[in-house]
Amino acid sequence: QVQLVESGGGLVQPGGSLRLSCTASGSIFGIGVMAWYRQAPGKQRDLVAGIKSSFERVYSDSVRGRFTISRDNAKNAIHLQMNSLNAEDTAVYYCNADVKESLDSSYKDYWGQGTQVTVSS
Repeated sequence: QVQLVESGGGLVQPGGSLRLSCTASGSIFGIGVMAWYRQAPGKQRDLVAGIKSSFERVYSDSVRGRFTISRDNAKNAIHLQMNSLNAEDTAVYYCNADVKESLDSSYKDYWGQGTQVTVSS
């Protein structure tokens, strides 16, 4: 089994910054894409940013230029630096990873429990 543990959420004022972290642990042979998604109340879960093991990145239009995703392959971890936060960024942020548990297994999709980010004055 694989566990994804997120940290770094909280309450921040508009214009402020937060840094989220996610670490994968357990039975890991390799990890493909790691990503951050978010879900606001009453809305669907949407991709925020993703990063391949090659460090190729993708961002949603709503966060490009404000958020930066990074990855530490040695630690099976990703981070999301969030700057210039606004109320529309308020959501539960989920870590996602495609994990290969052994040489012969296929990649499986894993999710963290989520961390709340609230942007409010």
